[in-house]
Amino acid sequence: MADNKQITVGGQALIEGVMMNGPEGVAVALRLPDGRIETQLKKVTMLRDKYKFAALPFIRGPVNFIEQMIFGYKCMMESVEKTTALDEDGDPEDMSKLDKWLSEHFGPKMMSVIGVISGILGFALAFFLFMWLPSAVADLILGSGENAIKPAIEGVMRIIIFVGYMWAVSNMKDIKRLFKYHGAEHKSIFCYESGLELTVENVRKQQRFHPRCGTSFIFLMLIIGIIISTVTVLIFPGVREHKALWMCIKLLIFPIIMSVGYELIRLSSRHVNLCTRILSAPGLWMQRITTKEPEDDIIEVGIASLKVALGMEQENINDPVGTDETAEPEEDTDNDDQ
Repeated sequence: MADNKQITVGGQALIEGVMMNGPEGVAVALRLPDGRIETQLKKVTMLRDKYKFAALPFIRGPVNFIEQMIFGYKCMMESVEKTTALDEDGDPEDMSKLDKWLSEHFGPKMMSVIGVISGILGFALAFFLFMWLPSAVADLILGSGENAIKPAIEGVMRIIIFVGYMWAVSNMKDIKRLFKYHGAEHKSIFCYESGLELTVENVRKQQRFHPRCGTSFIFLMLIIGIIISTVTVLIFPGVREHKALWMCIKLLIFPIIMSVGYELIRLSSRHVNLCTRILSAPGLWMQRITTKEPEDDIIEVGIASLKVALGMEQENINDPVGTDETAEPEEDTDNDDQ
């Protein structure tokens, strides 16, 4: 196995599963409804691997963010399909009328259709909560007219909305379980980075707050957004009073915010000092909401995914937990994502 310091591992929680990005590729481990763990290694070619410019500082941030979001969404939908599918004896009467209508009209493409609809609704909700609403609140508090601190009010409102929203959804049963897989992902990575053997006992002892987490990245972007938006208003006085123009400008400066945030996250994970601790602190605090302590069966999934990503264990499609190692796994018929 390669030196831990030479390998950076990242991951993402899925529905009843964990995705790990390692030197061997992207590994996905899912706990199936019958209790088995399915692991699969996906060979993915990222833009930074094909084009040098995509790996340049301040360009790699937006590129990596968009690619990871798209790929992560595909893996999330795949985990939903595999972990919530009816078994052979499943009763179709248990399906809702909407599910029956979607299944009848779209068949195998039902999850894709649901995904598209969810994506559109999600974007609309995000635009309302994080762009229009903070701007409206700032106008309500400070009144109409030019005011240089309005972008700061907007930024604070976004942070309040983000924290409140994440806290509210964290109390939902399904989301709470998703956050437990998020905790298992972090604890497994910490165990590996500490040079310890990947066992349930060793992983259980690790902390669940990691500086490279996407939660830290989002929180840092919210803070950077306050600074860049304020500077923009100071350079171009009056621009904020034209609502449509201001919304367009905020969309245009979003890649800049991502670029700066990405580089700062990389910096804080590689150099531990007072400055980087301050940068990481808000995101680490936020992980108290977005991660939960996982049970042993959830930790097992995180370990399985990480081992496959590191090449310590072969992928195993539909291999029951605890089966004889001499048993041959079923052939993988799924196409790898590219």
